[in-house]
Amino acid sequence: METRSLNVYYGDVHAIKDVSLKFYRHEITALIGPSGCGKSTYLRSLNRMNDTIPTARTTGQILLDGVDVGRPDVDVWALRKRVGMVWQRPNPFNKSIYENVAFAPRFHGVRKKKDLDEIVERSLRAAALWDEVKDRLHESALGLSGGQQQRLVIARALAVEPEILLLDEPASSLDPVSTAKIEELLFELKKRYTIIIVTHNMQQAARISDRTAFFLNGELIEYADTKTIFTRPSRKETEDYVSGRFG
Repeated sequence: METRSLNVYYGDVHAIKDVSLKFYRHEITALIGPSGCGKSTYLRSLNRMNDTIPTARTTGQILLDGVDVGRPDVDVWALRKRVGMVWQRPNPFNKSIYENVAFAPRFHGVRKKKDLDEIVERSLRAAALWDEVKDRLHESALGLSGGQQQRLVIARALAVEPEILLLDEPASSLDPVSTAKIEELLFELKKRYTIIIVTHNMQQAARISDRTAFFLNGELIEYADTKTIFTRPSRKETEDYVSGRFG
C-alpha cells in the first residue's frame, strides 16, 4: 500500500500536505509525531474513514496493490474489509464476546453457524484471547478488562481477514502489562498482515516497528527503517523529536 502526493483538508485547514509514503508487506510501520501533526488523519485516510467527516476533502492517490482506492467509484465497505481499523480506546459492541467477532462476517454474508463458530475461534486465537474467553463466549464483552477488550476489538477486525491492519494508539489507555500483551500480539500478527500503527510512545515505536515515519505540521519529515530514525536521523526536526527536545 502507498500514498502519492496525498493531501487532506478539513474545510480550509490543510491537515495533510503532499505525503508520499509506501508500506511493505509483513512489516510494522510506526507513524510518530507531536499531537495535532496529522498522523491520525493520515492513518484514517488509508481506508477512507475521513469520508465520514462532512468537511473532509482528499486529493492525491491511495494505492492498494496498484489500484487507486481513493476514487469516488470504489466500494468503501470492500476497502475496509481489506484494510481493518482499531481505535485508540477499546470499543466493543454491547453484545456478547461471540457476537462482537461474528458481527462483521454476518454483515458480509456468512450465515452458517458452523462457519461463524470457526471464524470466531480463529479470530480470537489470532488475537491471543481464545484461552481466556472460550468458556464465556456468550457473556457480555463489556465484562472484559481493558486489555482484553482491545484484543477483542483486534479479533473483530481480523474476522473478515483483512490484508492490512491500521491501529490508532491501540495501547494508550492500557496498563503496562496489557500494553506488553498488545505488542507481543502485533509481533505475531505481522507474520500474516501488514500493520500501520500511530503511537506517541517512542519506546513502543522503537521496540515493535520495522520502519518509522515522522510527521510534523501535516508534513512527512522523514521515513526510514526504525533504527535509523532513532539513532541516525537525517533531519534535525526528527532528531529533536525522538530525543525529547520538543513534542
